[in-house]
Amino acid sequence: MKKYLCLLLLCGCGFTPMFSGSNTDIYVPAISGINGIELRNALNSQFGGQKEPNAPYQLVVSLKNPTTKYKALEPTGSATWQEIQLTADYVLKHGDEKIASGTETASESYTFVRYLVAANASYNNAVTNTITVLANKIGTRAIADIAAYEQKK
Repeated sequence: MKKYLCLLLLCGCGFTPMFSGSNTDIYVPAISGINGIELRNALNSQFGGQKEPNAPYQLVVSLKNPTTKYKALEPTGSATWQEIQLTADYVLKHGDEKIASGTETASESYTFVRYLVAANASYNNAVTNTITVLANKIGTRAIADIAAYEQKK
């Protein structure tokens, strides 16, 4: 009984999910670099697959090179933790009209060990996780901006 009451209350409140009825026909042009390829693939996945260049919306992303910072040092001065940070600038367009633009940043800490293979694996996992977070941030922002733009029309 409680389930039905909650359902009835939600139906009457005017709430609509962000993805319902919204247009996710967004073309993402190539982004330079290996990390750019991964970011573009993650964004396309979030938008339901790769779209054609003539899609109504275009999301142009510029990805900066990753930066790393030392987070923890041993008494000997060796680093044990590092943080990788990725920053991307984006512009969302509808035809030639600029709808939105902004900058998103994501970071991830990882263990930095002396063994080369383990250190590389740890770094690569941190980069992959950071790209996923960055794609989620940019994709969610783009979908929200498109929904707001379509409501104004």
